[in-house]
Amino acid sequence: MHVIRQLVFLVFGAAWAFAQNPTIIGAEPQVIPLWERDVPGALGSAAADRPFLTYYPPAPAGRATGTAVIIAPGGGYQSLAVTHEGVQEANWFNAMGIAAFVLQYRLGPRYHHPVELGDAQRAIRLVRARAKEWNLATDRIGMMGFSAGGHLAATAATHFDAGKRDAQDPIERPGSRPDFLILCYPVISFDSTITHAGSKRNLLGESPDPKLVEDLSNELRVTAQTPPTFIFHTTNDPAVPVENSVAFYRALNRFKVPAEMHLFENGPHGVGMALSDPALSIWPTLLSNWLRARGLLTRSSAPAP
Repeated sequence: MHVIRQLVFLVFGAAWAFAQNPTIIGAEPQVIPLWERDVPGALGSAAADRPFLTYYPPAPAGRATGTAVIIAPGGGYQSLAVTHEGVQEANWFNAMGIAAFVLQYRLGPRYHHPVELGDAQRAIRLVRARAKEWNLATDRIGMMGFSAGGHLAATAATHFDAGKRDAQDPIERPGSRPDFLILCYPVISFDSTITHAGSKRNLLGESPDPKLVEDLSNELRVTAQTPPTFIFHTTNDPAVPVENSVAFYRALNRFKVPAEMHLFENGPHGVGMALSDPALSIWPTLLSNWLRARGLLTRSSAPAP
């Protein structure tokens, strides 16, 4: 038992160190454009018009599990909190043998739905299409989202397709459903009584069609095919009401989708990994326990067909 405790301490100590200091990763991150040439719906050719993934390979490579997570930072669909809702988490996943991809998607008010969802779906397809190259299992590709990025992740998990097997572009052939979902203080609903008004406005504009508002209230779009989900939120979140997470969890439970939710009494919005918070800093450990229980921290024998 003492040896086991020491091993657990070493694993989580390394994960914490990786999150604290991105410079100790084993390999340089790789920037991967979602589209090499023409970007669908692009309004220009500036960096903000060209979405991309930043790939963080597991370190050390020998501990790679074959699991991957695509991370969507928050920012109200107007900016991206890439460092504390992207890079830190990527390094933390790397220390557990998980490949991480930080998604920089297009933003409002310059871009509106369905552009953001298209970027997320393309990211999932791209990682799945190139899984063999990165030694990943195609059935172990999840998505994580914070705040508005949580809305994007939840939208990808409730609005997906099986891909186009005969597409000329090989990246368009795989399906866009994430295999698991991690939501951190997410915007879920566009119901005016609980939504984050800024995220809704930046994504849909000033006067959106009520049918579109309903369609992108993701608690209403859960089915039995929605992927297993882990949720973390604080009860007194001043920006995104906790009712967002509760509504999504209830919908998951109603359809018997495996789900785990952790609600903390106190905590501000946008805490990321909350490494310096004595209460909230436990949530990454709870997540790692959930990943382990689902078999996502063990090495896959080979990429799934």
